[in-house]
Amino acid sequence: MLVLGDSLSAEYGLARGKGWVNLLQERLRAEKIDATVVNASISGDTTSGGATRLPALLKKHRPDILVIELGGNDGLRGLSLAATEANLRTMIKAGQAANARVLLLGMRLPPNYGAAYAESFHALYAKLAKENKTALVPFFLEGIATREDLFQADRIHPNAGAHPVMLNNVWPALKPLLQKK
Repeated sequence: MLVLGDSLSAEYGLARGKGWVNLLQERLRAEKIDATVVNASISGDTTSGGATRLPALLKKHRPDILVIELGGNDGLRGLSLAATEANLRTMIKAGQAANARVLLLGMRLPPNYGAAYAESFHALYAKLAKENKTALVPFFLEGIATREDLFQADRIHPNAGAHPVMLNNVWPALKPLLQKK
């Protein structure tokens, strides 16, 4: 399994091993699911960076499952929704062409970005998942986003207490992909 993400998956501000991706590896082990997780996440990454890096990662790791957790930095920077959508589509198609089952992790933006932009941003994840028949977590930070106690001081990055919740948000969409061969 290959996780392609940004700071939310790269353990930004956390002690090594406390992020949701490491917790996922531990859960797989505990459930006796023979799967290795490669975390190719980079803090600050955008969909453009992910789309650029993905072909080499697919070639090197040949994953059965590709988890795409990107787009938040595009939104926070106010980048073009069309470009974000095109980059996500490119990554989904690349994963599928490499015979990987794809899981897209949806994101929402804070309300200060304007309702139209924020809603259009969030909607593109469901649109792409439906269009490409991929699995989807509608909102990766569900149950976390409104809780200040689950964020680091910057109010952007979840703290260690949030990462088990993040894994629990991913697990229901991911588990069926693990059972397909």
